[in-house]
Amino acid sequence: NIEIKESMVSGSRFSLEIAHDPDVGQNTLQRYTLNPTDHFTLKELTHSDGTKYVEMVLQTPLDREQQEEHKLILTAFDGGSPQKSGTVKITVVVIDANDNPPVFSQPVYRVSLPENAPKSSLLVIVHATDKDKGANGEVTYSFSQSTRKAMEFFSIDPNTGDIRVNGLLDFEKSKQYDLNVEAMDNGGLTDTSKVLVEITDVNDNAPVISVISFSNPIPEDSAPETVIAMLNIKDIDSGKNGQVKCSVNSDLPFRIKSSSSNFYMNLTLFWLSIAVRCLAVWLYFTSSEDVLFIYFSFIHSFIHSFIHSFIHSCIH
Repeated sequence: NIEIKESMVSGSRFSLEIAHDPDVGQNTLQRYTLNPTDHFTLKELTHSDGTKYVEMVLQTPLDREQQEEHKLILTAFDGGSPQKSGTVKITVVVIDANDNPPVFSQPVYRVSLPENAPKSSLLVIVHATDKDKGANGEVTYSFSQSTRKAMEFFSIDPNTGDIRVNGLLDFEKSKQYDLNVEAMDNGGLTDTSKVLVEITDVNDNAPVISVISFSNPIPEDSAPETVIAMLNIKDIDSGKNGQVKCSVNSDLPFRIKSSSSNFYMNLTLFWLSIAVRCLAVWLYFTSSEDVLFIYFSFIHSFIHSFIHSFIHSCIH
């Protein structure tokens, strides 16, 4: 057996054992042949004493990933009549060289997960293969330096390629992460892939109520449709999770009327209490509360004194 590294260049020479023929003259050893000749040729040489020997010359480069062994037959011929010959089998074992880089199964991985995904949740498993053998084919995984910010929220197992959640995600702060992943073999050859992470919104924020204007106190003889308060309601959740619905208790003399992105409250009748409810409407209800104290000035045609009362308003 002859072991040859696949990294050997064309023209490399390898000595072979010589044949022995006790005959002399024309009847002794005359020539050699080698078959097959896909990768190797023979070069015949002569010692100073006239004996012949041969070297095997690499003609085309070897590739272990294509063929790990090459079976050759070396034949020696004499010059007698009839001609006699002897053969020897040569097995060339190709030794692996780190000549193949790792290759990811996908150039881009696309995944999505909700913003409330718990820590250690599995995001995706990246995988790269290396055609080299043994230690040369072993691959480790890591995030590239350009992914430093995302490393606060994600981790990668260097041996398995498992990428997991490593921090608290927030759709309202970041809707997408680009993770650049590197696979490296023991010889330093690398390949890169990208993981595109889309964060999906969940209804985790309650509506925020702001009082823009508020008329207080209001006369008891105020006409219906009198605007007594201007409210602004915002929900930072996205899409349907950010839509809000406002209502007033049905047994009260007030109603909510929407105007663009604002809501304002109209006085219709006198009553002693008011309740306003604002709900986020989608996967589940998330409510907010606020309190308005409304003072009514009572007007009487015979009594010129004011009696003050207040209404406790709840905004949910």
